[in-house]
Amino acid sequence: MSFVKTDPSPLEAAGLRWLADAGARVPAIVEDSPRRLVLTRIMPGRLDTDGEEDLGRMLAAMHQAGAPHVGSLPAPGRFFVGRCELDSPTDATDDWNTYYLQHRCLPLANRIGLSTVVEGVRVEAPVEPPARLHGDLWSGNILADVHGRAWLIDPAAYGGHREMDLAMLDLFGRIPDRTAAAYEEVTPLADGWRERIGLWQLFPLLVHAVLFDGGYLRQARDLALELAR
Repeated sequence: MSFVKTDPSPLEAAGLRWLADAGARVPAIVEDSPRRLVLTRIMPGRLDTDGEEDLGRMLAAMHQAGAPHVGSLPAPGRFFVGRCELDSPTDATDDWNTYYLQHRCLPLANRIGLSTVVEGVRVEAPVEPPARLHGDLWSGNILADVHGRAWLIDPAAYGGHREMDLAMLDLFGRIPDRTAAAYEEVTPLADGWRERIGLWQLFPLLVHAVLFDGGYLRQARDLALELAR
């Protein structure tokens, strides 16, 4: 059985292959064309306790696979999160903290009149090699199969800080305790990573503010003000 997506994100198929190369469990690609992406269908189930732990180990291994540079994409092209399009330069800086503010948050803030507020955000995370990120890892992009295992779908893959994926997983839900524990068994996270979740959630909130406006604009502004203190 297969699942057909019409008008997929331009780099979605490349992102699935990139994550699969790092050991992530993703649907197999049956057909890939600019207007049509056919994937094997995942028969739905419920993520069980073993599946939560397996998810943590899978994410840790995927992140460890790394990326050539901060901002690297799985194939030539533009960076898309949903229908939100951004530049993703790989020669701007090797410092993720600078990159995050200059090439992820500020271009979005400029579109919605929040540049002055976002410019004041303090980005101070431990320096790490760029990780291979899913890039849009909210709970709806993790599917459980009939065996209780997790599958990753709809990536916006790029090279960045590994805490980004965990923060996204926590944005519209929560990181399962077993997932976090299993992740840290493979590769421990830096001290204070939970306190930095809000910092990394600013980016997806800005994306939502650009795409949907409404309450997301207020949330993004309030979070940026808090992060600037």
